[in-house]
Amino acid sequence: MDYGTIQGIITLVLILVFVGIFAWAYSSRRQKQFDEAANLVFSDEQHQNAKDSGEHK
Repeated sequence: MDYGTIQGIITLVLILVFVGIFAWAYSSRRQKQFDEAANLVFSDEQHQNAKDSGEHK
């Protein structure tokens, strides 16, 4: 096995890893979990606003 063959195998493995991560990230089964994670920032604000409005009453 020469250096070029090893480079080719490594390249192929990295391409397969990239395609696997891409498929995982855009999988429709993961959509709900990603949407929930994307909205976590706003859930803290909603809880804080509810707390603030309760304290002022």
